[in-house]
Amino acid sequence: MSITVYGIPNCDTVKKARTWLDTQGIAHTFHDYKKQGADPARIAGWIAKAGLDKVVNKAGTTYRKLDDAQKAALGGDDAPAVLAEHTSVIKRPIVEHPGGLLVGFKEAEWAAALG
Repeated sequence: MSITVYGIPNCDTVKKARTWLDTQGIAHTFHDYKKQGADPARIAGWIAKAGLDKVVNKAGTTYRKLDDAQKAALGGDDAPAVLAEHTSVIKRPIVEHPGGLLVGFKEAEWAAALG
């Protein structure tokens, strides 16, 4: 099973998710937005699968710091570009796996999808 975890390494939720994968013995690769960036086309695919509201983290400080034009752009076709530029606004972690996509870390949901 090929699993890729997308996120930021110092995020507590990402740390919990990666620890959970390790304890379950589930091999995965980690894509660090801060070092490797985020591909707008991939983000568009996530939005198509999970929905914009699920992919955008509106609770974080980075979202609150966006100007009104950037926030407005998040509601339209420019959302993937804004998210690629401001990766901290992407909900974390996002996991691509053969069965689909997981957004955020909920242990029961992950166990059902990956167990």
